[in-house]
Amino acid sequence: MRWMIWAGLAALLVLSWFLLPILSPFVVGFIVAYLFDPLVTRLDRHGVSRTLGTSLIFVLGALVLVVSILALVPVLVEQTMRLVRLFPQLLDIVQSRFIPWVNAQLGVELDVGMLRDMAIKHGETIGKVLAQGLGNVSGTGSAAFVAVMNLLLAPVIAFYLLRDWPRVMARIEALLPRHWSGTVVHLAGESDRMLGNFLRGQLAVMLANGVTYSIGLTLIGLNTGIAIGMFAGLVSFVPYLGTIVGVLLALLAMYIQADSLLPLLLVLAVFGVGQVLETVAWQPRFVGNEIGMHPVAVIFAVMAGGQLFGFFGILLALPVSAVLIVLGRHGLEAYQGSGFYAGRQGPPAPLERQVDPDGEG
Repeated sequence: MRWMIWAGLAALLVLSWFLLPILSPFVVGFIVAYLFDPLVTRLDRHGVSRTLGTSLIFVLGALVLVVSILALVPVLVEQTMRLVRLFPQLLDIVQSRFIPWVNAQLGVELDVGMLRDMAIKHGETIGKVLAQGLGNVSGTGSAAFVAVMNLLLAPVIAFYLLRDWPRVMARIEALLPRHWSGTVVHLAGESDRMLGNFLRGQLAVMLANGVTYSIGLTLIGLNTGIAIGMFAGLVSFVPYLGTIVGVLLALLAMYIQADSLLPLLLVLAVFGVGQVLETVAWQPRFVGNEIGMHPVAVIFAVMAGGQLFGFFGILLALPVSAVLIVLGRHGLEAYQGSGFYAGRQGPPAPLERQVDPDGEG
């Protein structure tokens, strides 16, 4: 019987691999249901049925999405295009100010004209490739159909999973072997507490960082502040990456816009305040120490996920690390409670003291 179970699991994995292109709406729906299940459960405890609670969550989510699209997306698109157009201006500044200073100081001849030509050439090439790719996607009926179906199915799947979440989890638990059930449920519960709190908290921290940077950069007069601030908040799930990228982009944009060094101090002040708020307010309030990973370990996990599984590996690196931490913690506890660790077989016999014939020990 055991070999049949393992064969069935292997067949399921192989089937999932072949069905990977159509699994994305199910994965998205599962993630959405997982994130919002505590809120619906809380409403259920206060007398609101799961069907009504799920409906309320989706209505509010749809309203927020519509308002964001109408109010925020056009601004982000406009500022992003403005930010892209800063690159040729940056090359002009480098050519007219930085290169002459370097030539005078080092006695060399540098020229960024070739760099400009390469950037324009490759920019046109990238644009043609993207346009061709979009044309192929739009021209392929099956690809367009799958994309539209994924877009429409994800919220539907999320709604039904969120409404029936307790029953789905109960059925999964009922399939576990009884002698494994207690251990698996305990590990799953602990992983759920760590992973759920971390995911929801980290999303809140990213949003708070994005809003903080966007407001601060806009207040100091940077006309691409919202785009840079939201991008810095988006990538802040990697320690210090959001700050580093945001500071560099904001400094370049502000210098080109203001043509002065003094406003750059305001940019540094904005990100300094943002870092302080993230350290003393956002992280303790929303995330706490749910994972407890060292920043170097976080960076390694993100890089490893990207190397192994690409963009999705980057997104899933920290959640997977959270689950592995729970499993590793229990494995360590089992090891430390084992007879091998405690030496219950008895300590090694002491070495006999050698006595020389003269009795000098």
